Amino acid sequence: MIAAQSQQDPERLTRAHVIPFVVFMSFMLVLQLVGGIIGWKHPDAPWWRQDPAQFIYPIQTLVTLALLAYHWRSITFDWSLKWALAGIGFGAVGIGFWLLPTVLYEKWNLHGPTTGMLHFLGFAERKDGFDPGLFQHPVAWWTSLGFRFFRAVVVVSLVEEIFWRGFLMRFVCDWEGDYWRQPFGRPHWLSYVIVTILFMVAHAPVDYAGAFIYGSLTYLLCVWSKSLGACVIMHATANLLMGLYIMSSGNYGLW
Repeated sequence: MIAAQSQQDPERLTRAHVIPFVVFMSFMLVLQLVGGIIGWKHPDAPWWRQDPAQFIYPIQTLVTLALLAYHWRSITFDWSLKWALAGIGFGAVGIGFWLLPTVLYEKWNLHGPTTGMLHFLGFAERKDGFDPGLFQHPVAWWTSLGFRFFRAVVVVSLVEEIFWRGFLMRFVCDWEGDYWRQPFGRPHWLSYVIVTILFMVAHAPVDYAGAFIYGSLTYLLCVWSKSLGACVIMHATANLLMGLYIMSSGNYGLW
């Protein structure tokens, strides 16, 4: 992998790994801005005002997907069946820890805000969030849900792992030198600490505990497999299982 990537322009490699993530996250800021201007949680409001994410997310998905396609040849995934299966296993375990507080919150019949350790671990009601039930027409409902799953399972998995593992883990190991000569998945305490903490901060505080465990497992898979593709498949598996759980439980606040 080092030889293949060292033959490419370092600036091009950096753009390929960073720009899709930056654009993706910029849309989250746009969503906050647009939501603050036109958002109106009222049953008489049109769908695009009740939940602006219903039209911002599809635009974000398509724009980011186009950027990924444009930069695709600059990214090395090292796909393999062995590590793909490992990624599926890691993803199932990781999302299990992430969802556990929500599952136990309901199983223990908890109500309202929690305090102390339960609050720290993310025990909270997660009902309010992206809900395709906003649409009554079946075509609109399935379109909303389809875009949401495609965004989470495909686009998010690629964008985040390409950035967090493909770029940032290398960058923190040698930001003053040619970090593209750093081997993918090089074990280093600094890359683990910085990337895992930033991965946590990129999520809501209620998910910090789950994100820490999940990020730690992804780091372990990364340094073990030396395969970016395995990390992408782990993320895709986790998001797919989370989406299925959300739709079966109604805990739309998880996404």
